[in-house]
Amino acid sequence: MSESSSIDTQQKNNPNSETVKSDFSQRFRGYFPVVIDVETAGFNAQTDALLELAASVLHLDEDTGDFSIDETIQFNIEPFEGANLEPKALEFTGIDPTNPLRGAVDESVALKELFKLVRKKMKAAGCQRAIIVAHNAAFDLGFLNAATERCKIKRSPFHSFVSFDTTTLAGLALGQTVLAKACIAAKIDFNNSEAHSALYDTEKTAELFCHIINRWRALGGWPLAVDEVEA
Repeated sequence: MSESSSIDTQQKNNPNSETVKSDFSQRFRGYFPVVIDVETAGFNAQTDALLELAASVLHLDEDTGDFSIDETIQFNIEPFEGANLEPKALEFTGIDPTNPLRGAVDESVALKELFKLVRKKMKAAGCQRAIIVAHNAAFDLGFLNAATERCKIKRSPFHSFVSFDTTTLAGLALGQTVLAKACIAAKIDFNNSEAHSALYDTEKTAELFCHIINRWRALGGWPLAVDEVEA
């Protein structure tokens, strides 16, 4: 049985569960979106180092129906043993992996802290599975999955292949696919000099994601009309 089918079965068998009652969980069919950005030493998730990871978890105001950033965490990460460090990638991000002032931690430390926070927030929201939200999400998800496998972490809260891609969502809602341009179109402040920091990019992506889904609700796209749900 697939992970998505498992969620459907649990909801069907437990009609009075928190998952069914929670407005948050109903919005994304039991999934808990977590906005993530990674900075890396290349494009290959299997061989290139993961250098920085940030994640924003979201909050739903049940009075207004709007989503916003609840909490953001960030880690500077030590390259795993034998990791490739592409000079051009390091030049692009401005990260010096050898700088002792980075306060970098092992991949396993970062992932365990992230997963702990996600599980706590996911449970509070009545959701059953986390789903990554990112700009060009396949890239970030690939590095997250590769690091999880390297660290031999057997149970990740994240769906292994499903994601929400703000590149696609912004293209649909705003006619823009570049993060900076999409934020500007959404009237979200964006400073190019701070871009390519996982912390900054994560929070801007989270603001963009919240803007799109909140705007969709304000335009009448959510919640679905009763006749649409019953169809």
